[in-house]
Amino acid sequence: MNSVSLSNSRMNTYLRLGRVSNLPTVWSNVLAGTIVASSITGRPLSAIHTLLVMLAISAFYCAGMYLNDAFDREIDARERPGRPIPSGQIAARTVFVMGFVMQAFGLLVLSQYGIWAFVCGLALAATILLYNVWHKGNSFSPLIMGLCRALVYFSAAACAMAITGNIAEQTLSAEAVTMSGNHGVLVHTAVVLAALAIWAHVVGLTYAAKQESLNRLGSLWPLMILALPVVLYGSRFVHTWSDGALPLLMLLALTVADIIAVRLLITRHIAGAVPKAVAQLIAATSLLDALVIAVAGGTPEAVVFCVLAFALTRFLQRIIPGT
Repeated sequence: MNSVSLSNSRMNTYLRLGRVSNLPTVWSNVLAGTIVASSITGRPLSAIHTLLVMLAISAFYCAGMYLNDAFDREIDARERPGRPIPSGQIAARTVFVMGFVMQAFGLLVLSQYGIWAFVCGLALAATILLYNVWHKGNSFSPLIMGLCRALVYFSAAACAMAITGNIAEQTLSAEAVTMSGNHGVLVHTAVVLAALAIWAHVVGLTYAAKQESLNRLGSLWPLMILALPVVLYGSRFVHTWSDGALPLLMLLALTVADIIAVRLLITRHIAGAVPKAVAQLIAATSLLDALVIAVAGGTPEAVVFCVLAFALTRFLQRIIPGT
């Protein structure tokens, strides 16, 4: 094997380990969290800071994927021997080191945005590690996985607020004051609602994928959790109707994407149906981000960014498996 082929092979291994096809959903998560926070402070975050936070959270995501393979190496040796570690493409020790280095890099970047951003990053790193250490045989592991995505929202929002002023002493815009005289309540309503929506989406898709069958009433409950973001924001978009039809369009887009995935989950007896459904739902997190941004009054360009992130994720998943 020549040096070029060896380099390409090594790069392919790194990309597969990081499930980098899903990274556009991380970028849209960060953008959504940033815009929600900006809608509270009335001061948009600069493009350079948004990109830096995207880079940091991307490092956290890839770190989680690397550590997942490292901790699951023995199980993969039995069930998925083609994965990079059991197939001998890379050593487990190397994957562990790279995973923890990426987490440290993510924390270093977030630390530049103040104590609350660092605390959120530390919580994200700890949750990622907890999931990877404890997810096998743990019926609550989907809750932990959902929390990882929710913490992305909190981390992005903390960074945005740190840039526009002290997180505890924000100067609210006139519109924000009109909406709520209590800053804490406003943050809870906007940021926590968005984090709850992304948490429910990830928990729902993970539990649904783990069910052996969805042809019994008792096994359909994960799909109700999956529908929670649609219900939460479906009840809110009417308040933004005066700003146009964009929130409704994004609500419909998310609903259609979820329905397509659910149909695949129900037909799980067909080979490859479940992985395809999970990949679709992972990509659909960007459509949820688009909905969150539209409801928060974000620009059409930001919404389009999230829609393109969904499309890019679906395209990249054909090249690099997202699961």
